[in-house]
Amino acid sequence: MSHRVKLHHDAPHKKKIFELTDELIDGSVMIIPTDSQYALICDYKNKKGLERIRKIRQLDKNDHLTVMCHSLENVSIFAHLSDDSFKLIKRLIPGPYTFILPATREVPRLLTHPKKKTVGIRVPDHSVSLELIEELGHPVVAITAKLPGVEFGSPEDGNREMFLNRFDKVVDVVVDDQMDELSDEETTIVDLTEDIPVLLREGLGMERLREALALEGFDLKEPETV
Repeated sequence: MSHRVKLHHDAPHKKKIFELTDELIDGSVMIIPTDSQYALICDYKNKKGLERIRKIRQLDKNDHLTVMCHSLENVSIFAHLSDDSFKLIKRLIPGPYTFILPATREVPRLLTHPKKKTVGIRVPDHSVSLELIEELGHPVVAITAKLPGVEFGSPEDGNREMFLNRFDKVVDVVVDDQMDELSDEETTIVDLTEDIPVLLREGLGMERLREALALEGFDLKEPETV
């Protein structure tokens, strides 16, 4: 049975952040709020935690998990950044974006695409997420919190309390930022492994993305042209 930790979404209590960090170090799997949907997370070094998350989401080995970072400095440790991708990401983080980038050797094999050797990177614009990762000192692994085939097991179902309750027997900790509404909007996913950025999924922050691309002189390859 999990326990619930309530935190203010803009000013989370420091002592509770410290306690949650200790639980991640000890191997916990939890769900936390982000600037899009709630995310299932664990320490990126936690192999058993990774296996639990894959089992919860019913993922196969080809499904990407995201490395959720605190800063651009964090990102550069886990992904190779060209000058162009560095400039673009700097304009967009923190924010509701997942960037597909070439993985460095620091990334565990379980987190990279088996053939392309890429990794999904994200820096969320949410105080709870960022403070937790900063206190941990390195990234967490994350994926949207969903329970396939379970009623109210998806944020799209709309009932916030029922959604959070569904994870009581699934994860170790439910972190609740006490927001009235449950976001069902996804992150925008952009592949930055080629010369032209490729939009893999349209989600939150599209206007800001297009502005950043224009400022850097980039085109954007849309999904239908991939």
